[in-house]
Amino acid sequence: MQLLTPLHWQDYELLDCGDFEKLERFGKYITIRPEPQAVWKKKYSYAEWEKQAHVKFIPKSSSSGDWKMLKKMPEQWTINYPLGDTQITFRLGLTSFKHVGIFPEQACNWDVLYDYLSKLQKPKFLNLFAYTGGASLAARAAGAEVTHVDSIKQVVNWANENMQKSNLDNIRWLIDDALKFTKKEQRRGNVYQGIILDPPAFGHGPNGEKWKLEDNILEMIESVLQILDTKQHLLILNAYSLGFSALVPQNLLAPFATKHQSDLQIGELFLKAKSGINLPLGVWGRLEK
Repeated sequence: MQLLTPLHWQDYELLDCGDFEKLERFGKYITIRPEPQAVWKKKYSYAEWEKQAHVKFIPKSSSSGDWKMLKKMPEQWTINYPLGDTQITFRLGLTSFKHVGIFPEQACNWDVLYDYLSKLQKPKFLNLFAYTGGASLAARAAGAEVTHVDSIKQVVNWANENMQKSNLDNIRWLIDDALKFTKKEQRRGNVYQGIILDPPAFGHGPNGEKWKLEDNILEMIESVLQILDTKQHLLILNAYSLGFSALVPQNLLAPFATKHQSDLQIGELFLKAKSGINLPLGVWGRLEK
């Protein structure tokens, strides 16, 4: 099992975490946000946290809240991430559901995708549960033909904005339920050389379709594997769930790996804080051939 953390960030830094919160720098601005896995004590004092931070998220419910301004900062700003001899750009913003528009630990997967797809001739890449498009941008920067699928129109529009800011083009945007889309692609006989899926623990499709990770992940993976090119492929399954072990993606992907002689790797993603703490942020499984 591999523990992976991003190594190339300049515009992001986890400063400290603990007491169910994390202190992060996104470009010039520092945020305090909830973090359910940070069950230990902070390394820095809370006075130091508030001295550094520009803004703090105050939850009102399990899914929403407000931002408390501690220092002057814009509600939207941009950061960059380097990929080879280029970079991708993200527009960030203070949302009512505590996110700012990026999951920094996913940069590990962007690097893997970019390196793999850059070696292929016009590969087809599918990003499911695609959010604001980090993996889509990395794949497009590598020269892939990219299909980006998410169920929320506003998030797809946000991803499109990131594409434009990254000086990229021609990503195919789809507002659809991920499972329904993969089944349609299976019926059409379409296959992809690259696929990534980072499903939420809970969610809804554009027409109210319900998603619960432990209930739906097996059907989702079985469908995805039907549209993965068996001769040449990279598939990444990422799951942020407090109850999931890295053995879950291993068990889901192992039958395909054995049948098609694909290399299967598993592990965890984490961010290393400036204070020295390692923050776990999900398990992953990867098929590569």
